[in-house]
Amino acid sequence: MATTESLLNTYAESDALALAALVRRGDVSAAELVECAVTLIERLNPELNAVIHKLYAMGREGAATVDRDAPFACVPFLLKELASSWKGAPLTNSSRYLKDLVAPDDSELSRRIRAAGLLLVGKSNAPENGWSISTEPELYGATNNPWKKGITAGGSSGGTAAAVASRMVPIGEASDGAGSIRVPASCCGIVGLKPSRGRVTLAPYGDYWYGGAYFLACTRTVRDTAAYLDAVAGGMPGDAYTPPVPDGTWLGLSARAPKKLRIGFTVTPPNGAAIDPRVKAAVLATVKTLEGMGHHVEEHDMPLDGEAAWKTYTNMTCVQTAAMFGQLAPVVGHAVTPDDVEPVTWAIIERGRSISGMDHATDIERLRVLGREVVTDLSGYDLFVTPTLTQLLRPMGYYAMSMTDIDAYNALWTDSMFAFPFNFSGQPAISLPLAWTNDDIPIGVQLVGRYGDEATVLAASAQLEQAMPWKDRRPAISA
Repeated sequence: MATTESLLNTYAESDALALAALVRRGDVSAAELVECAVTLIERLNPELNAVIHKLYAMGREGAATVDRDAPFACVPFLLKELASSWKGAPLTNSSRYLKDLVAPDDSELSRRIRAAGLLLVGKSNAPENGWSISTEPELYGATNNPWKKGITAGGSSGGTAAAVASRMVPIGEASDGAGSIRVPASCCGIVGLKPSRGRVTLAPYGDYWYGGAYFLACTRTVRDTAAYLDAVAGGMPGDAYTPPVPDGTWLGLSARAPKKLRIGFTVTPPNGAAIDPRVKAAVLATVKTLEGMGHHVEEHDMPLDGEAAWKTYTNMTCVQTAAMFGQLAPVVGHAVTPDDVEPVTWAIIERGRSISGMDHATDIERLRVLGREVVTDLSGYDLFVTPTLTQLLRPMGYYAMSMTDIDAYNALWTDSMFAFPFNFSGQPAISLPLAWTNDDIPIGVQLVGRYGDEATVLAASAQLEQAMPWKDRRPAISA
């Protein structure tokens, strides 16, 4: 089916909800939207390497049966190549160890994505096992930032973020264990919400990093994020965490101007490290805008010892990663070896194997206590505003998974010192593209809410979307 430039322009200018509305009105067909995605992936992906598995046949097949009344009816979608199972699609975690693995069934989240009317057209690039805030796996190669060559697109959801920013698709899956939704959203100038702990079930998994890992999406508009949360949120019987549910939809609540909010902010990283002055200026401009809306704003620095907390969190994730590889051995047919994974992944596995059960239990308890301390410290605020990253975007190769020293490697992650505390505290946190440098590099600002209160986060985000709009900004490589 030929795709006209006029239709491609409409596709590129529209968010996911707008595309679904066009289908419901009969202005475009499901098949036409799939072909728009195919055309743009074929056109843009050679420069970006955001899509590493092209699943066009799945999208075309799904277009024939999708429910036109679904919220995202017939909207092309990418699934991240990490953890999420979509029957018949690759499930490699960007690792040589799993390079031949295909998902035997859908995860519960994938079933909800299908029910929402989204059409899978591919899988997006991710670093091996998600262990980087850049996306440069040996197996698939690096994803480039559509705003400027040579700088990171972020990670671990960098493939999704680059694809959404460049308009290949309006929405794609992202996941977050230490900033991996918010960091690439910041790097690529789009929207990325990490929801509250337990908001989206991990089934068939019982848990993941003791509630530290989260699944949602990257989008270009706040309303798409809110509607996607409506589509996929909810627990399963027996889930470990059950956040409160609001009275109303997140899409509806996001459109309501919030009452006067008490907002705290900081530009001082909890490890005492320096912050780029342009990042600081972005946060200060944001809080000034919020204050101009009538919200009460005050500066408040987190008392958290970021370095100590990061060490504890890293030890916990190393044990969990080592255990995961042990569980995969029967599936793959042999135990993992250094030749199967990238050097830093092997270092992570070895670190995890070296930590005793008693020490692991102590780390878990310490993280629970730290999470309570973070929540308690911020309990006086409806929202807390921070940078998403403390620095401007790093060059490709900076977060090198070729390193063999896990401590040296993790020291590089201090750029995301404001991200990971909210993984173990369980609070919702969103990165919004609220500033750009003079040479057009995006800078994300993070809004953190109370546990279970995505509604306030989304409503304030929608206000900022109007006051500090980003919709007309387009990266150098885009449709």
